[in-house]
Amino acid sequence: MSFNAGDRVRIVACQDDPRAIGKTGRIVDEVPPGPLTNGRWTVNGVGLLIGSVLCHGHELRRAD
Repeated sequence: MSFNAGDRVRIVACQDDPRAIGKTGRIVDEVPPGPLTNGRWTVNGVGLLIGSVLCHGHELRRAD
């Protein structure tokens, strides 16, 4: 799934940090992720005690 910077997403799974599951955040990446992040999107604003997390597209859903 493709996202744009600023898109609001709900995290349905997160191999990087399971504490982020069920939370919402915003996509940081201006371009689709590449080899540096192993194809994972950077999601920020997930929670006060959770920093930015890296999630694969199948772990994210668009939030309304």
